[in-house]
Amino acid sequence: MDLGIKGKTALVCGASKGLGRGCAEALAKEGVHVTMVARTASVLEVTAAEIRQLAGEDVIITTLACDITSAEGRALALAACPQPDIVVTNAGGPPPGDFRDWQREHWIAALDANMLTPIELIKATVDGMMARGFGRIINITSSSVKAPIDILGLSNGARSGLTGFVAGVARKTVASNVTINNLLPGAFETDRLKTTLSAMAKARGDEPEALIAQQRAANPSKRFGSPAEFGAFCAFLCSAHAGYMTGQNILLDGGAYPGTY
Repeated sequence: MDLGIKGKTALVCGASKGLGRGCAEALAKEGVHVTMVARTASVLEVTAAEIRQLAGEDVIITTLACDITSAEGRALALAACPQPDIVVTNAGGPPPGDFRDWQREHWIAALDANMLTPIELIKATVDGMMARGFGRIINITSSSVKAPIDILGLSNGARSGLTGFVAGVARKTVASNVTINNLLPGAFETDRLKTTLSAMAKARGDEPEALIAQQRAANPSKRFGSPAEFGAFCAFLCSAHAGYMTGQNILLDGGAYPGTY
């Protein structure tokens, strides 16, 4: 299927590895010119070189090492990609832990990274998208929005706030062919997953590798997801064919969530 986005421009955050990389790679393969943002320049450049090789010389891959959760980082990203047709927001989740140990500064950091940064990026780009008659904004959130995870309270709270915001604004933009949706990843083969499961294992007094194997086997699919398949789904949501879907929270978890709704 031709997704109809060849030649479009995309700003992809957290793009050096994991799910962000999966999205950047999938979009580039569809002929989208991608500005990749991540904190660590060395990792980012290696990833960008690999994606350039996959996408071909007609696709422009730009890199920017910055902290997208800061005002300065967002300004640099928007200067590098001033009129994106596609924005994929993504920032590392806050650390796991016990809510009794978190102070105000921990909550503010979580809100800045996982709620306010996506809102600021939407605010900065959505009017231009509406004026041009095309836009796709994808927020990578978490399955914890649907089924909260006890040790991820900071993430549960901040990402749920973003979800509520998107539910309202997405209905105001779709008439201009600008959609805003949230992708809720479950267990994917990423560094974040290893960190979370290691913290869970430590709290239980278990071995991390044993818990990882247990969690993998417990998923109905008997595996964890791959960043590549996550990216492919993201690319479809960014496509010309997805203009009738907006304000949705789409769970990709191998069937782990047991509910009907």
